[in-house]
Amino acid sequence: MKLLLFSDSHGNVANMADAVRLERPDRVLHMGDLARDAEELARRFPDLPVTYVPGNCDGRRPDLPEERVFTLEGVKIFMTHGHTYHVKSGIALAVRAAREAGARLLCFGHTHEALCEFENGLWIVNPGAAGSIARPTYAVAVLEGDGAVCYLSNI
Repeated sequence: MKLLLFSDSHGNVANMADAVRLERPDRVLHMGDLARDAEELARRFPDLPVTYVPGNCDGRRPDLPEERVFTLEGVKIFMTHGHTYHVKSGIALAVRAAREAGARLLCFGHTHEALCEFENGLWIVNPGAAGSIARPTYAVAVLEGDGAVCYLSNI
C-alpha cells in the first residue's frame, strides 16, 4: 500500500493534486494546516481515501481528533499535526507518544521542515510543507507486510 503524506498545505490544494496524479497513491494522510485542504482533495479525488487531523491554523475542530492511531497493512501509524507535542522545540514528545502507542510510523507536520528517518523500529516522518511556494514537499510511505519504507520528494 502506497501512502502519500502531506502537511501544511495552507490553501495550496493544487500542489497536493499534482503529487496525487504523479504518485497515484492508495491513500492520503494529511497532518493539518489546513484540514479544509484535505477535504477539498478528497472532493477532487473521490475514490482516494483521505485521512486527516487538524493543525494549529485550523481553529477549533471538535469534529476532528487532534491525533489518530490506526493500523494499515499491519503497520501501526501515529498521526498528529505536532503543535500539541511542541515539535518546533524538538520531536522527543511526539516520538515518545508514538512509541507508547506501539506505532511503527510517526507522521507529523507543523515545522515546515521535511524529515524522514528510521530510528529503533520507528519511521519518523514530517512531509514538510505542501503549500510552500519556494519548495513544496511531501513524503511517501510504502507499507508491505508489517513494515514500511519512507522517502521525501518535491512537488
